[in-house]
Amino acid sequence: MKGASENPIVRELVAADEIGHRRGTREFRRVTLALVAGACATFAVLYSMQALFPAVGRQFGVSPAIASLTLSVPTAALAVSTIPLAAISNAHGRTNVMSISIVATAVIGLAVPFAPSFAVLLVLRGLEGCALAGLQATAMSYLSEELHRGSLGSGMGLYVAGTAFGGMLGRTLAGAVADFAGWRVALATVSVLSVVAAVVFIPAVLQSRNFHPVPLRFAAAPGGGSRTFGDRGLTALYVIGFLDMAGFVTVYNYLGYRLLSPEFGLSQALVGALFVIYLTGAGASAVAGRLVGSFGYRAVLWPGALVALAGVALMLSSHVAVIVLGLVLVTIGFFATHSVASGWVGARSGQLHGSGPALYLFCYYLGSSIGGTVGGVWYGRSGWNGLSIYLAVIFAAIIAVGVSLRHLRPIASSPVST
Repeated sequence: MKGASENPIVRELVAADEIGHRRGTREFRRVTLALVAGACATFAVLYSMQALFPAVGRQFGVSPAIASLTLSVPTAALAVSTIPLAAISNAHGRTNVMSISIVATAVIGLAVPFAPSFAVLLVLRGLEGCALAGLQATAMSYLSEELHRGSLGSGMGLYVAGTAFGGMLGRTLAGAVADFAGWRVALATVSVLSVVAAVVFIPAVLQSRNFHPVPLRFAAAPGGGSRTFGDRGLTALYVIGFLDMAGFVTVYNYLGYRLLSPEFGLSQALVGALFVIYLTGAGASAVAGRLVGSFGYRAVLWPGALVALAGVALMLSSHVAVIVLGLVLVTIGFFATHSVASGWVGARSGQLHGSGPALYLFCYYLGSSIGGTVGGVWYGRSGWNGLSIYLAVIFAAIIAVGVSLRHLRPIASSPVST
């Protein structure tokens, strides 16, 4: 037991028990396959619109900031829906909520391309965000409960890698299809992915073994929130999630406008192809999860934001190759930070019945909704150079908060350090 206690990942976790599926087992592979498939679909559907902002803006005659509402509205709906859906999953089971979520996402996604007006498009996208929340609100809690504590970092890293791959696939596919068939066909094509993901998810996901239902009491949700917000470590991680997503979504929201401008003159398909860079984020998430096992959450958390900050600086260049390199660094830094922060939240709040992960996701997607829209206003007024200042402040703040957690004390009620 001495060797186990010296392992940083053990010291970082909430529970000291040795239950759950271990990495390398058939059960671990089924759990991660299901969750990665769900993550790919939800993020493809959610973020495919990001590659289509210019086309949607031209179709409906709206500014970049207004066009970005097609992403801000569903992410806001997702954020607001996470807490009540987490409460429902506490009462009725993680797998039930996730399965309904992925089926609803597929159905609504097939209706979105037929929106006759911008207002209807926003309504449908909002409903899509609510549907997506069912998976996002419960996935981290499900992994925290069902995976062996020593394998949680790897499982969470694979899940976040799935979100990266899905975001990349949705954006690149939408950008390529839109170039020759229009944005509506592009969205319809991406929606088919969510149907495929549902077919994979439902038979692959394992029923919970370590889930213990609690009565459905929405009134009790604030109590769980007060416990988590009362913990300095969790509150700091919520702030990091908010800022990390705010900076990242801003970069991808408005870089397309810059590269499509006469200064660069790139095609929609070529700009969409840049989203292949998301694959670097998938790798960064998996690597970060493994590094947590060796060095602990504290040591791995804040360097990711430092990498992203370096990327922001490189993207000030007027050379496409340098801009692409900067985008790679921003992507790696974001996904590494998010993977570590989300895993730490799942570990530290393991005894709060899912409130911690749900609140993290609430802040995370609120960062996308608010940060992305504010970034659009900033870009409209100050251009890319001004937007870079906004981004630098965001990532510098993440570094400051992350460094402050290096001496975080363990949760008093837990026998292990988190």
